[in-house]
Amino acid sequence: MNQVPDRTTNLLGPDDPPAVSIINPDAAAPVIVVCDHASNTIPASLDRLGLSERDLATHIAHDIGAARVARQLSRLLDAPAVMSGYSRLVIDCNRRLDHESSIVTRSDGIVISGNRDLDAKEVSRRTAEIFWPYQRRIGDGITGFAQRGNKPAIISVHTFTAMFGSVPRPWHVGVLWDRDPRIAVPLIEALRATGTLEVGDNQPYSGRQHFGYSIETHATETGLPNALIEIREDMVDDEAGAGLMADIVARALEPILADPTLYRSERF
Repeated sequence: MNQVPDRTTNLLGPDDPPAVSIINPDAAAPVIVVCDHASNTIPASLDRLGLSERDLATHIAHDIGAARVARQLSRLLDAPAVMSGYSRLVIDCNRRLDHESSIVTRSDGIVISGNRDLDAKEVSRRTAEIFWPYQRRIGDGITGFAQRGNKPAIISVHTFTAMFGSVPRPWHVGVLWDRDPRIAVPLIEALRATGTLEVGDNQPYSGRQHFGYSIETHATETGLPNALIEIREDMVDDEAGAGLMADIVARALEPILADPTLYRSERF
């Protein structure tokens, strides 16, 4: 029988990992890599939200391979990476707090029993201890660059499933963007020029749907150059695949990010 979480204390205990981690914090490039769904970790106090280890290994809990790619991109681009520390099933760091999928009770047909009937105090615990620490570190990174006279580019890394229900997704990688073409358009062209990838322009999702949080809040609303990269998870579900895709993406990004005129706030 699952234990009832104690909601009178802190969500995260002394043996839980931090809510956010920074890779390559002293990197030189005026670029921040963000990975909103890097981890499938559940705080010990939540008893796996009533899920099995098998459930937590699937895409419902995290973006499979995204953390591997983000770490490699951080190294290849000499850029810091901000990585979420907990599963999106606890609270989704890439959703507005009032969005229906901020804390889900069902995902891909699987009931998340530990998210049922949450009171305001429990939602507040998750918001205060997981969501805001992650978002603040992104904001702190942008502020740090600004204090050094830089307007950084924001690159967000996600992965998607090869099938949507019974429908196959043909894209190997997609680039999501809203109105700012500075990174997205040349990146799509460069990835297509490899001749080996099926590249989606606002596929399999659209950056114009406005259901995310990190890119929209930290880049779109402030005019910073940005792109959200979606990679099909079967391309990066091991270290070799993640390394290969990170190398391809980094090579495509390098000439774009080398343009000094890129680093300014601009509205489109």
